Amino acid sequence: MRTRARVGLLALSLVTSIGPSPRSHAESGDVARRVVSMNPSLTAIALALDARTSLVGVDEYSARQQASVRGLPTVGGLFNPSLEAVVALEPDLVVVVPSLEQRNFRERLEALGIPVLELPNTDFEAVLRSIEQLGARLGRPEAAQRRVAEIRRTRARVANAIRDLPRPRTVLVLQRDPLYVVGPGSFVDEMLDAAGADNVAGHFDTAYPRVSLEWLLAAAPEVIVDASADPEPARDYWARWPSIPAVREGRVVAVSQDVVTLPGPYLDRALRTLARTLHGAEWSAPLDAAP
Repeated sequence: MRTRARVGLLALSLVTSIGPSPRSHAESGDVARRVVSMNPSLTAIALALDARTSLVGVDEYSARQQASVRGLPTVGGLFNPSLEAVVALEPDLVVVVPSLEQRNFRERLEALGIPVLELPNTDFEAVLRSIEQLGARLGRPEAAQRRVAEIRRTRARVANAIRDLPRPRTVLVLQRDPLYVVGPGSFVDEMLDAAGADNVAGHFDTAYPRVSLEWLLAAAPEVIVDASADPEPARDYWARWPSIPAVREGRVVAVSQDVVTLPGPYLDRALRTLARTLHGAEWSAPLDAAP
């Protein structure tokens, strides 16, 4: 149960876009007034676009983490969505990310005539499209466009600032036990690349692979970016394996999971955090001078 709870939190905090291509089941021209958000990233987008008053219900994780929605009714989470709670709120839109876990839940909502909008968040561009699409449905298209434009500007500035800097061999740890890391094909992997990292897990065939400690020791990363929620400080935990170059050189850095791995409205902050983590003082001056 403990392992499933950790993996469940990981899925909620990161990305659950798997399975067939997503579909929108809501008319794109309608502005939604009573919205239920089933995913933390979508709740965060709505709040960033100043659409708090449109939300009538949120997932349990958002209710715990976002102070501004703590008084709202909760409707469960990835593994325990409550159809009854959603129906009782009489929403004119339910927003979800496409996932195998909630496929049956979506079908039941549709059967009751409740509009559902599925917004994928697997890769970087998909997250930006989700911000724009949700912004349009919430009646906040200009705010969404401004947010996306700022993310794109930051990505360009980061790429310009780090283009001549070394690209350290890096692993981004999502969870320590069992050990999950960022592999290829996700928005986090794209941000690692944009921030100037050589992702040592980039050869796997899944976006968030479970790996062994033996693999990590052999991969010999020069930087460990630890985004796990484990309470033990990252430096103390990884100090058990001093043969890892990142440990030996003091380049183990803890980062907030919500900042770096949430596919939400602040990818620009995540890019800056990753770039500073990877390049330190070498990064700050080039950024200030970037156009």
